[in-house]
Amino acid sequence: MSSVMKRISLIFRSKANRALDAAEDPRETLDYSYVKQQELLQKVRRGLADVATSRKRLELQMQQLDQQSKKLQDQAQQALGAGREDLAREALTRRSALQQQGADLATQHANLQAEEEKLTTASQRLQAKVEAFRTRKETLKATYTAAEAQTKIGEAFSGVSEEMGDVGMAIERAEDKTATMQARAGAVDELIASGALEDHVSGGKDDITRELEQMSSDSEVEAELARMKGQVGPGPGAPAQIEGQGAPAAQQAAPTSQEDKA
Repeated sequence: MSSVMKRISLIFRSKANRALDAAEDPRETLDYSYVKQQELLQKVRRGLADVATSRKRLELQMQQLDQQSKKLQDQAQQALGAGREDLAREALTRRSALQQQGADLATQHANLQAEEEKLTTASQRLQAKVEAFRTRKETLKATYTAAEAQTKIGEAFSGVSEEMGDVGMAIERAEDKTATMQARAGAVDELIASGALEDHVSGGKDDITRELEQMSSDSEVEAELARMKGQVGPGPGAPAQIEGQGAPAAQQAAPTSQEDKA
């Protein structure tokens, strides 16, 4: 059971890490890091200012102690000149205490001064690092922005290439269909010109064409009939309706012959 939970936890952590990586913008991360470094630099500078202020206060206290020590020295001499050795001794005792305080302050002052020098050096180094990081940050941001733009352009160009490929295929299909239609139209024109598709294409002949063809057909029939009559000649027992005007001619010929006999 524990191994299953470990695997589930690992899966969730990996997915969360992947989601964070996808959501993270390196430029924002760089800016945030720069802000944090600036904050750290400000803290060091404030610490340096505090140390310098403490050192300055110690120096003022040391000056005051030095002035009081000199004053007690003068007072001891005056008391000794006035025959007040006890007052002179008291003044010197106080002066000795002030000198001890001054020595302690001098030690503290030396420590503060050393600390101030360390902080000054650290501040200068940190300032140089922050400036270098800022320059590096801007360079990285510019590089990332350029890479991002190039990636978007590449993706857009890839999409355009795919679309142009589809357009090219569509154009090829259109050209193929156009060529097929043109070939079919040419074939139909040839068939129409040869008469093979005249009735199917035109849906029938017009009146003038039919009349001309009928006249041509009648002329051919009459010519053929005349040719056949010329070959066969009038035969015996031919029907009157075929010979037409032959019978009246014979009837007119008979009286003429009788008159000749008379």
